[in-house]
Amino acid sequence: MTTLSAMTAFGLALLLAACGEKAETNATATNAATPEASGEATGMGNVSGEMGNMAMPAATTAKGSGTVKAIDKAAGTITLDHGPIAEANWPAMTMAFKAAPALLDNIQVGDKVAFDLKLEDGAGEVTAISKQ
Repeated sequence: MTTLSAMTAFGLALLLAACGEKAETNATATNAATPEASGEATGMGNVSGEMGNMAMPAATTAKGSGTVKAIDKAAGTITLDHGPIAEANWPAMTMAFKAAPALLDNIQVGDKVAFDLKLEDGAGEVTAISKQ
């Protein structure tokens, strides 16, 4: 019975090793076939597989207006009760945004403001803000 278990384990190890070698061989062949597949045409030569061909979304900008609800210069955040922001597909809501502390020097809680956002990865960062 011990010999059978050892042979089964050895056979499984060989199968797993063969699967790994085949996957590496196929990936290498696919990536080396064309400059586009290897990422060289996109300047991403170290990226393997299909991810090298994938276009990364650029950060977009948006404008909004609202009322300042809170400011935390130490954390670099401002909480705004803002109207809808079409560029982000956001309804009116209250939310905190990153903001450089210098942008917040002349802004106080309760101020009505207009602001610009940099939108990236589902979040926004205030890049400009002014009292209305």
